[in-house]
Amino acid sequence: MSTHSDPGITRDEAFSLLKKNLKNDKLIFHCLASEVIMRSLALKLGEDENAWGIAGLLHDLDYEITGHDPSQHGLVAAKILKEKGVSPFITDVIMKHNAEELKLERSSLFEHALTCAETITGMIVAVALVYPDKKITSVKPKSVTKRMKTQHFARAVSRERVAECEKIGIPLNEFVALSLEAMKTIADEIGL
Repeated sequence: MSTHSDPGITRDEAFSLLKKNLKNDKLIFHCLASEVIMRSLALKLGEDENAWGIAGLLHDLDYEITGHDPSQHGLVAAKILKEKGVSPFITDVIMKHNAEELKLERSSLFEHALTCAETITGMIVAVALVYPDKKITSVKPKSVTKRMKTQHFARAVSRERVAECEKIGIPLNEFVALSLEAMKTIADEIGL
């Protein structure tokens, strides 16, 4: 298990900060979904569940400010979080989920985990929404992996970013199943 210093923020403080900065419910649901997947990944990989969960929860903290300017996404969040005393361990990984735009490189388990976790949420939600009941509880892992192979389905979801699960040692089918099961635990909370 990796040992890291205190994240510098509690989960409750992180959620309050998120709600202060994001007004769009769908974005908040995306952050909650990312959090629950990150917690599941941390448990599986023997990492710090609290730190990983907080990174998932806060990764898009600045999206309503920077959505029009991807070159700032992650930088503004890092600045806000540093001002709140959040550990650089968390702020750095949040910046690197947007490594492509920021000309950074992901190298750690934590960085790859956040990237694949936050990206798979979009595919899972898209699959749920094509089901008659639009419920995540109806979705099977096989449906998600099958639709990932269809490039025009949920075209905004980067298959390459999802595939970073391989860089944390989890095969795609297993990652999809873990992510789906994690999101099902908060189905009501995220409106699915």
